[in-house]
Amino acid sequence: MFKLGLIVNPIAGAGGPLGLKGSDDLRSSDGRSQARVLRCLAHLAKAASGRLAVYGFNGAMSAHNSGNDVNDAELAGFPFVSVGRPLSDEQTTPADTQAAAQALLSAGVDLLLFVGGDGTARDVFAAIGAALPALGVPAGVKMHSGVYAVSPESAADIVLALLDGGLVDVELAEVRDIDEVAFREGKVRSQHFGELLVPRIGGFLQHVKSGGREVEELVLADIADELIADMDAETLYVVGPGSTTQAVMIQLGLENTLLGFDLICDQQLVARDLSGQGIADAVASHKGPVKVLITAIGGQGHILGRGNQQLGPELIRRIGRDNFIVIATKTKIRELAGRPLLVDSNDLVLDKEWEGYIRVVTGYRDAIMYRVSASGE
Repeated sequence: MFKLGLIVNPIAGAGGPLGLKGSDDLRSSDGRSQARVLRCLAHLAKAASGRLAVYGFNGAMSAHNSGNDVNDAELAGFPFVSVGRPLSDEQTTPADTQAAAQALLSAGVDLLLFVGGDGTARDVFAAIGAALPALGVPAGVKMHSGVYAVSPESAADIVLALLDGGLVDVELAEVRDIDEVAFREGKVRSQHFGELLVPRIGGFLQHVKSGGREVEELVLADIADELIADMDAETLYVVGPGSTTQAVMIQLGLENTLLGFDLICDQQLVARDLSGQGIADAVASHKGPVKVLITAIGGQGHILGRGNQQLGPELIRRIGRDNFIVIATKTKIRELAGRPLLVDSNDLVLDKEWEGYIRVVTGYRDAIMYRVSASGE
C-alpha cells in the first residue's frame, strides 16, 4: 500500500481575503487549507481506495475538523496512521511542520504531501531537504516556489500516476519565499532557500514565479493606452496587483498599490489597497458597471488564485467572467510555452466555468485569445 505523508498548515491562505501579503504572523485557523486538502483527497478517493494509506500528525495538521480527531483522510475513506501531534491545535508553528516532516521521513512514507504556501515549503525543506519526494497543494498567499501543483486535483493526479506506475519525473524544484514586511510595502524581495525533490507531470506543476520587470516600458504603456482609451466614466475599475496593471495607474498619474487592489472611476483614484470585503462593499454600492483588471503571473500563468485572493469565489461570480479584463505582454504569454492560463479560485465549480478561451489585451488595439484551464491540462 502506498504511504502518503500529509502535513496541513491550518492558517495557510488566511491572509489573502484580508488583503494581507501573507499569513506568517496570523494565528487563525480560517485559512484555505482544509477545503483544499478535502478536494485533493476526494479526487484521490475516486481511484485510490484500498491502495493508499495516509500518515500524519493528529489534530490541526491532518485537517482537524470541528474540534475532534476525525481527520479528513478518514472522512475520504483512507486509513490514517498517526506519527505524532502538534504541541497545540490552537496555534501550530513552523516547528510543528518541521517535526511532522521529520516524523514522516522516519516513518518511510513514499511521498510527503503538504498543504500551504511558501512558508510551509520552507519549513518542509528545512526538515527534510531533498531526502524525500515532496509535493505541495497550493493554499497560501505567497506562491513563488516551484514545488506546488497547480490545483488540489492536479496534486491528486500526480499521486494517482505514481500509484498506476506512470512515468513520473522526479526533479529538484526551487523553494522560494519573500520578506512579508517588505512585501506589504510593495517591495518584492524573493530569496532562494533550496530545492525539494518534487514529482512532475507536464502542466500539473506550477513554475517558479518570474520576478522583475522583463518587458520594455513602451509595451506596458501601449497596453495602458488601450485600456484608458476604452474607459467609461460610469464604470468602476478594480485594478489588481502586478507591474502590468500598474502601468495603467502610471499612465493615469495615480498612486498605485503594486501588490494589492485599487479602485478608480472616471480616471480618478477612489480607494487603495482594499481587502476582499472592501472590494465587495464597493462593488455592491456602485450604481454603474464594474470591470476588473488582472494579469497573468509571470512564469506560472495564474490569473486567479495567486496574489489576488482578495477576489473570493462569491465576488468573482457577482462581477462575472465577462467583466474581467486580462492584460499581459506577448512576451509573458510566449514564456508559458503553450501552457494555459490558470484559475485556482478555491471553488472548483467556478474554476471549471472559467475554462475555455479568454481575450487577453497585449497592446494598443492588439489582443489575443488564449486558453484557460483549472488543472493545467
